[in-house]
Amino acid sequence: MIATLLFVAFLGLMFVGVPIGAALGLAGAAAIALANADSQWFGLLAVPQNFYAGLGKYPLLAIPMFVLVGSIFDRSGVALRLVNFAVAIVGRGPGMLPLVAIAVAMFLGGISGSGPANAAAVGGVMIAAMSRAGYPPSFSASVVGAAAATDILIPPSVAFIIYSVLVPGASVPALFAAGMVPGVLAGVALIVPAVWMARKHKMGALEAEMPRPPFWKSLREATWGLAAPVLILGGMRAGWFTPTEAAVVAVFYGLFVGMVIHRTITVRDLFPILRESGELSAVILIVVSLAGIFAYSLSTLGVIDPVANAIVNSGLGEYGVLALLIVLLITVGMFLDGISIFLIFVPLLLPIMQHYQWDPVWFGVILTLKVALGQFTPPLAVNLMVSCRIAGVRMESTVRWVGWMLFAMFLVMVAVIAFPQLALWLPAKLGY
Repeated sequence: MIATLLFVAFLGLMFVGVPIGAALGLAGAAAIALANADSQWFGLLAVPQNFYAGLGKYPLLAIPMFVLVGSIFDRSGVALRLVNFAVAIVGRGPGMLPLVAIAVAMFLGGISGSGPANAAAVGGVMIAAMSRAGYPPSFSASVVGAAAATDILIPPSVAFIIYSVLVPGASVPALFAAGMVPGVLAGVALIVPAVWMARKHKMGALEAEMPRPPFWKSLREATWGLAAPVLILGGMRAGWFTPTEAAVVAVFYGLFVGMVIHRTITVRDLFPILRESGELSAVILIVVSLAGIFAYSLSTLGVIDPVANAIVNSGLGEYGVLALLIVLLITVGMFLDGISIFLIFVPLLLPIMQHYQWDPVWFGVILTLKVALGQFTPPLAVNLMVSCRIAGVRMESTVRWVGWMLFAMFLVMVAVIAFPQLALWLPAKLGY
């Protein structure tokens, strides 16, 4: 009865407009109080303890730093220089600017772990450029929103950091390595329908007439941006620093590039950058800490085992259960953001994963692919919200374009399910 109330209270609070973090914390606290009604303090001392325990994990220190990295590189002009370099390589023509937008978003995924930050950085440059070339704003917003979703697959990734905290046996370096190949495949899969739709509907007619940036000059200007993922990921692989330390190194590298090399960031700009990053980090970490209360109430009320047993004994078999979980998460992904999905569902899915002896790193990549899909699946698509705001269009206008790209990334998820080595080969090769 109390377990039912837990979910009813959570859903009810969300439907009346309570922020998801507060809904998780309030529903969990109410369930804890009812379960301990015979004790003097109703067991509520567990609430502050689990609030702190949800935050007191070393890998979570990387989240504010990677969010800050995203803000710094957004303002440093790195995205614009990478776009010019990419255009210098692939040239001008119908479908080339969408290709460049996706490629640059994938590359920036190796710098920042935040999809919305990536959408803002790429969208700020590419949506205006695509509009000048004759692409409809709704199409441009769809391409940028979908492209930014590769950010949580290509390391460093906030989603992988959250997952590693929740799942024993899944280390951050192993998850980062496992996301690389599926992340690149997802980007390539997005390029195919984006270029096809552009050419089919004769978009970008003005693009071929625009000048092509000189190759060597654009390479020289993009060098500092190109070196960032090499420093971050190469330093982790070489053992120079942990993922959390890598985030701090990336912050100082970004500040050096923005303030000394490109001189696009001044001392006066630091306060708005820090404020913006602090606000976004606070939102993420408060949701994480309040979800700790919800997870504690789930475990103490004994909800997880009966739900897991019901799914395992449903008669669907291993792949039937996996299909059921994908359908469930696709549906949930239309309404919740990725971090919330992890925090709510990973504790429930962990016993199922252990029952079928699925590799925790592979399973984390599958879940993250699902979250990536959710980031540009209407009606609640955080990346698409950002790109639509930049393009000045309503999200409904993107459905006809974004559907094809959702299908393309879904095929990548099916491929990783069918061939687990797509995710597991690189971690094994690197010795994780």
